[in-house]
Amino acid sequence: MNQTDPWTVVTIVGLALVTVITRCFFFLSDKSWILPGWAQRGLEYAPIAALAAVIIPEMVMTAGQLTSTWQDARLFAVVAGTAWYYWRHGVLSTIVIGMAVYLPLHIGLGW
Repeated sequence: MNQTDPWTVVTIVGLALVTVITRCFFFLSDKSWILPGWAQRGLEYAPIAALAAVIIPEMVMTAGQLTSTWQDARLFAVVAGTAWYYWRHGVLSTIVIGMAVYLPLHIGLGW
């Protein structure tokens, strides 16, 4: 039977407490919170920054390395999706166009 290291238990409990406290922090006060203007402006950019941090590495990297070939279906899908978005400004249609370019290249040509 495996015995759990006490530091592992302390770490898990500590992380759980920090998570609960930080998520419930705004509920602990009876006063309403008003964010300063600079924080509200910064939060407007948070979703696009998070999206870029997740999506861009997936588009240009394979196994932790930059894509070294032009024969990558993702690159063509990104170019097609970006062009479509700037032409039509539709998010759903951008996804559809990107996948319509990606799937034939990836499945059909094995890129």
